[in-house]
Amino acid sequence: MTKTEDLPFGYLLNDVTLLFRKHFDRRAVRFGLTRAQWRATKMLHYREGLRQTELAEYLEMEPIAVGRVIDRLQAAGFVERRPDPRDRRAWRLYPTEQAKSVIGDMEQIGRGLRRDATVGISYEELAQALGVITRIKDNLQALDQAAGEGDDPLPIGDGEE
Repeated sequence: MTKTEDLPFGYLLNDVTLLFRKHFDRRAVRFGLTRAQWRATKMLHYREGLRQTELAEYLEMEPIAVGRVIDRLQAAGFVERRPDPRDRRAWRLYPTEQAKSVIGDMEQIGRGLRRDATVGISYEELAQALGVITRIKDNLQALDQAAGEGDDPLPIGDGEE
């Protein structure tokens, strides 16, 4: 009898993620934003005034990587840094009018890509799949918490995720 741990699904999840990113970037190229830049812009649109470290937490990215994204967004005119009134060493991040003008279009790109990616899949099927993937994510995050960040409590397997 086959067990759940015998089904190598990590590569499939990775392939889906890479393909989704590739197609999003192709559709959004006219706005001059990558998917990572779009995620940061959208988050700042809904949560204006975040500090870079807070934005990194929301995006589940390293602060240094978010810093590079913000640098590019600022250079392109999509984000501005303003001094934090409570901490002279910190900056708060705000979307510019240019960023606000493309939010609706970028959300349309995301909806269109999700529609194209889920052709032939019912709402119920997708909801169930997302529920399972969410539980897998929760299990992996629990491993991090139990073992401490960076530790790998699992033995090395056959190379498949």
